[in-house]
Parts: sequence; C-alpha cells; structure tokens
Amino acid sequence: MKACFSLSLLLLSVSAPALAQDPAPAAVPAQVRALEGCWRGEGVVMDKPVVISLAARPITQGAMFLVEAQSHATSDPNDRYAAHLVFGGRGAPPKDGEATAISGFWIDSFGGDFTASGAGSVTKDGFDVAYAYPDATFVNRWRWKADRLAWSIVAKAGSAPEAAFASYELRRAPCAESGGSK
Repeated sequence: MKACFSLSLLLLSVSAPALAQDPAPAAVPAQVRALEGCWRGEGVVMDKPVVISLAARPITQGAMFLVEAQSHATSDPNDRYAAHLVFGGRGAPPKDGEATAISGFWIDSFGGDFTASGAGSVTKDGFDVAYAYPDATFVNRWRWKADRLAWSIVAKAGSAPEAAFASYELRRAPCAESGGSK
C-alpha cells in the first residue's frame, strides 16, 4: 500500500509541471466579450413577434464565453424558448492582434437532438457564427453600436438564397438575479 501511495505521488509530481506548461487557449475575441452583461429587446422569429433577454458572461476561467437567451412570444407568454450559446476563440492570433476565429456550441430547449457546433469569425462591429444542421446552416450575425445590439439569424440551404429566420434589436439592461435558464 505504501509503495502504491509513493508511486502515485511520484506520478503526480512528474505530470504537474507538464500541465503547467500547456499552451494558453486562444482568447475569446473582444467582439464576443463585448456582449458581457444583460440585454433586453424585441424581435421576430419565423414571423412571430417575441420578447427576448440575454445574460452574457465569461465561463471556464475565462477560456469560454456564455450567452443565455430566453424569449417568449408576445401573444402567448407560455410560448417560451431558451438557449445557451457557448463561444471560444480558435487558432493562433494574427501578428497584429488577438484571435479572430470563433468556435460556438448551441444548446437549446429543443433538447439534445438539436444541438450544434459552429464556427465563425469577427467583423469590425461584431461577429458571425454559422451552425450546420441537417436541413440548413444557420448563420448568426451579431452587430452592436454603443448600447444597442442587433442579432440576426438567416438560414442557408444549398444554392437557395438566404432566408430570414430571426432578428432581434436589444439594448443593454440591468442584470436581474437569476437562477439560470429554465
């Protein structure tokens, strides 16, 4: 037993320096981090008017960024939707700045069959991330100016033209105490 314990300590001491030297993850781009805080607004999803709120913050020791979205139809508060969007930086930064590539993961109230990984990049006034689903790719375009945020989602299927799926106009808002998305 004593030999096993000693061997365990030896292995831990040998592996600890290797872990400490792992390269740092690509930074979450500033255009994504600019979403930090809370947002409220209105929008349209598949021609249905909705009210939406976002709460955005860094997670996993700052290596990733989480946007929690909650919405409901204006005509029926019981017609609700919730999503968690996780973003991270990808790849090496260019010589003149930080990472410009973005990875994303979409998790929502439709459950495990409708999750998607995404990839995108920054723009001068926001960022884009595309999520591939079996029937179409959904391109999310995030744009802001001061305390206003425009978020649009278009569907791209094959050679067909882009089709509007959702669009939101939001403003920065105070963050309410929350127990998370339901």
